[in-house]
Amino acid sequence: MARPPVVSGKKLIQALIKVGFEVVHQKGSHVSLRGMTPDGMRRTVVPLHKELAKGTLSDIIRQTGLTKQDLIQLLGRN
Repeated sequence: MARPPVVSGKKLIQALIKVGFEVVHQKGSHVSLRGMTPDGMRRTVVPLHKELAKGTLSDIIRQTGLTKQDLIQLLGRN
C-alpha cells in the first residue's frame, strides 16, 4: 500500500475543498470541515501544521472516505 504523502494542513484543506468539503469553522489552529460523500455526511478536523504527522493524516483520510491514492492525485493537481 502507498505511504501517505508529507503534506501541510493548508494543502490538505485545499485538496478536500476540491472534492466538495467545506470549512465549517476554525478554533485556533484547527479547522473543521464537512462534506457529502456517497456514504453520507462526513466531518473531520485538520490542524494547520506545516507537516501533518502520518497517523493524523491517515485518520483524516479514513474520516473523509478517501483513499491514499485519491489524496495523492488531489495533491498532484495543486
